[in-house]
Amino acid sequence: MDNQDPHPEIVVSPPTDTGMYPSNGAHSQDIPYDPLPLTQDPPRDTIYHDLPSPHASGFDTPPVEMSYFSDTTPPGAAQPRFLGAALYDDPTNNHRDSFASQNTQNTFRTAPSVVNSSVYALNPENPEAEHSGAYHDDPHEPEYIPGSGRGASSDSPRYLAEKRAAYTVPRLKSKRGLIIAGSILAAVLVLVAVVVPIYFVVIKPKSSSSNNNSASPSSPTSTSTSSGSPSSAVIVTGGDGSTVTTEDGTTFTYSNPFGGTWYWDPQNPFNNNAQAQSWTPPLNQTFQFGTDRIFGVNLGGWLTTEPFMQKYPSAIDEWTLSQYMAADSSSGGLSQLETHYQTFITEQDFAEIAGAGLNFVRIPLPYWAIEVRSGEPFLPKTSWTYFLKAIQWARKYGLRINLDFHALPGSQNGWNHSGKFGTVNVLYGPMGIANAQRSLDYIRIIAEFISQPEYKDVVVIFGITNEPQGTPIGQDALSRYYMQAYNYVREASGIGEGNGPFISYHDGFLGLSKWADWLPNADRIALDDHPYICFDAQSSAPMSSYAQTPCTTWGGLMNTSMSAFGLTAAGEFSNAVTDCGLYVNGVGLGTRYEGNYTPGTWPVIGSCTPWTDWQNWDSTMKSGIQQFALASMDALQNWFFWTWKIGNSSTSGVVESPQWSYQLGLQNGWMPKDPRAASGTCANQGLWSPPLQAWQTGGAGAGQIPATVTASYTWPPATISNAGAVSSLPSYTPTGTVATLPPPTFTYSSGSSVTTAKAGNGWQNPSDTASGMVAIATCSYLNPWVGTAAAPSPLCS
Repeated sequence: MDNQDPHPEIVVSPPTDTGMYPSNGAHSQDIPYDPLPLTQDPPRDTIYHDLPSPHASGFDTPPVEMSYFSDTTPPGAAQPRFLGAALYDDPTNNHRDSFASQNTQNTFRTAPSVVNSSVYALNPENPEAEHSGAYHDDPHEPEYIPGSGRGASSDSPRYLAEKRAAYTVPRLKSKRGLIIAGSILAAVLVLVAVVVPIYFVVIKPKSSSSNNNSASPSSPTSTSTSSGSPSSAVIVTGGDGSTVTTEDGTTFTYSNPFGGTWYWDPQNPFNNNAQAQSWTPPLNQTFQFGTDRIFGVNLGGWLTTEPFMQKYPSAIDEWTLSQYMAADSSSGGLSQLETHYQTFITEQDFAEIAGAGLNFVRIPLPYWAIEVRSGEPFLPKTSWTYFLKAIQWARKYGLRINLDFHALPGSQNGWNHSGKFGTVNVLYGPMGIANAQRSLDYIRIIAEFISQPEYKDVVVIFGITNEPQGTPIGQDALSRYYMQAYNYVREASGIGEGNGPFISYHDGFLGLSKWADWLPNADRIALDDHPYICFDAQSSAPMSSYAQTPCTTWGGLMNTSMSAFGLTAAGEFSNAVTDCGLYVNGVGLGTRYEGNYTPGTWPVIGSCTPWTDWQNWDSTMKSGIQQFALASMDALQNWFFWTWKIGNSSTSGVVESPQWSYQLGLQNGWMPKDPRAASGTCANQGLWSPPLQAWQTGGAGAGQIPATVTASYTWPPATISNAGAVSSLPSYTPTGTVATLPPPTFTYSSGSSVTTAKAGNGWQNPSDTASGMVAIATCSYLNPWVGTAAAPSPLCS
């Protein structure tokens, strides 16, 4: 698929969660992503040895002294983490032409596959024969035409000739026989004329519903975008080489060499028959976490954007982008964002993801998908509409979703991908509790929606908060917040396998070991780590020198955590080993590699061009990147690459951060076409062996958290960092109306009638009747994004 951005003024989706350090404010701490050693000693400039004391990891880490846009940024502001728009920030307009934002044997459990079915025994014995393994039963083929010269002695299959010989119809020898045969044939035709419509109108939909464990048994089967008579011949499923027709009537050829099948019946929109690959369970079967591997990819920059419109070069986050758009009414105002939603990720992307051997997508979703409040400039609720499309497309191609709650009110990390670059304001600072209360409400709303039977088998992981800054927040406050989120999700879904999603917790950059044995016996929780290596000290060592680095560093950490905590996955990683690329660090911040990064003083390692000029990469460079990708996949075991695609720059017309784009790597030969090929790359690393403990997958003992543990994580905390006692801080009151998320509408026409499917009401647990957190009318509040400030007066807790 062409990843050309349809809007010439747009360069879409720089890799967002690119790891950096928090700010040099009151809460300054070094929180890098996991640095990795090289597997061979690289040539290093002597200036490297003048760097400050080593990081805790043992990797030399330069000081972090943040002063980003010092005239406008408040003290304590965190560094932005995105591929920012550096092109337009050079006042001389002499911008650097850098480029930026983008098997061994199968050891996994194999699900039943169509390629193993008995019909394929009819294939030619010679796999290189004309039909190359495809089953053909066409009587018009030359081998079945007398006199074609291709009889039993040809290369064609002999099986069909034998089949026809065995089932030859006897010749009728009398007129009486002909009359009897004609009568029988007429009766059969009448029977067919009666039975077939009944089957397709009544029996088949009912049967599909009864076999579909994600849909309400009494739900009508319909779609909002398709209409027609139920008896019309509509193709609802297909495999490799089949033609797919999308909502707008366009078509494309489905390419999936791994036995995957798509399934979309307009009359049964909640059918879960689709299967991404033969080795991945179809959606109507249970995904065995810990045994079945997660091969995932992020859809970064789609529903949660970062600076990507070169039309607005001063936009540094979605907050400022929204302000510029809103002021530009002649160009469509904020509706320009919806154009981005419509065009950047489409149904064909989901089809290609399944065809790439991937079985999961991680989708970053911001809080403004639910609502906005006074003064917040984001486009409200619209991205939710496109998340519903993502569920529909994932269901169609057998993919499962990890919903990543990516941007919280006030910001959980102060980085641009949280919506507004600046300071941490969740569980930190004077508005830290109020923002956390509001965030927990949104977690509850999302959990109620995705726990409904129509969605729970597609959205199977809920990442409740992306990358909170654990060091300034503190693990105690973060743990209490995590515990309260756990209660909300499980209240929505219930306890036990199949009841709602796995709850995924980011490690807060505190390290996986800090969460060992946290919340024992909790029902289906997972730990999320984001290992990047490109934001520490830079090196000009060749890509080949990183061949085993992920194995020696990440493999052991993952092995330990899978045993000590339970399911552990890398929610993000990439192929980048340097910070080269437009927008990698931020708008106008330069790169460490070229020595012009702000803040701090960095040695000049070299030019970024060799790392970004992918059109001129040779086979050695490509094979080096692929080897690094394979090692990463094997070491991490369960993973989501950041990111699936990156739009072409409107300036250069090409992808400008190639080591961040899975799609570009597939198209140009540096990503494996089959992720199972990674198995065994980390030889003798003692990779963790399944299964998980029963309670970790919703089995026996799940949810029976010891009372002493729950007592230690009561909500709210007594104090929070940079603010003091919670009792003296602004807080909200539970008297508001909860913003229930709307379901999609599916209808289909049959003659003169229109049927609407039951798609849920957005709220799984009707017993959950608590009100929403809102401001108290007689109290004073600070701006949710305020950072450091004195508490307001009068204060009402």
